[in-house]
Amino acid sequence: MILRPNQRLKLDDSDDKLFYDYPRFVTHVDEGFIQQLTDLYRQRLKPNTRIFDMMSSWVSHLPEEIEFDHVEGHGLNAEELARNPRLNHYLVQNLNQKPELPFPDQDFDAVINCVSVQYVQYPEAIFSEIHRILKPGGVAIISFSNRMFAQKAIQAWRDASEASRVELVKRYFFSVPGFTTPEVIVNQSTAPNFLQWLGVAGGDPFYAVIASRREAE
Repeated sequence: MILRPNQRLKLDDSDDKLFYDYPRFVTHVDEGFIQQLTDLYRQRLKPNTRIFDMMSSWVSHLPEEIEFDHVEGHGLNAEELARNPRLNHYLVQNLNQKPELPFPDQDFDAVINCVSVQYVQYPEAIFSEIHRILKPGGVAIISFSNRMFAQKAIQAWRDASEASRVELVKRYFFSVPGFTTPEVIVNQSTAPNFLQWLGVAGGDPFYAVIASRREAE
């Protein structure tokens, strides 16, 4: 197993659904992070494909100009998901209690997860499901920053440095046979270009770990 039992613990061990019962119509990262994520989706996601937005909310940060065949949303707050204009359908499910996803094998061309991987207590099961529902060649994009609801993040994430969190997500992929070697996009500055030119850092750090289901297994 990737994580020891104590590493899966949360400061608040109450039912996650209670914590997310009230909708939060806010973005949890800054505009620079969101722009980088949308640009990454623009590069890696193809038109007219099936996308699973796992642990989503009222916004998916998908490029507006790209049309997808179907975008399936998932989360813990139905009111947030119902507000998301990119979703064709959504489901509410607590993956820490029930990691099995109600989709057939090889159902999606891509799985995306934005700033939520830190809350997953059983990544071995979740990433196995991601692999199962991806078509051969399908891509999984896991993005995150340094923000979190600390009371709901697992101990392994809370205790880790930002670099160690990247390695942790890579290990999640490595735990499932059949993924390609994870690619990492790390800590690009989200400050405006003129501030970067002046040498001024700023903005939320951007991290993405990306892997695909192998074409032939």
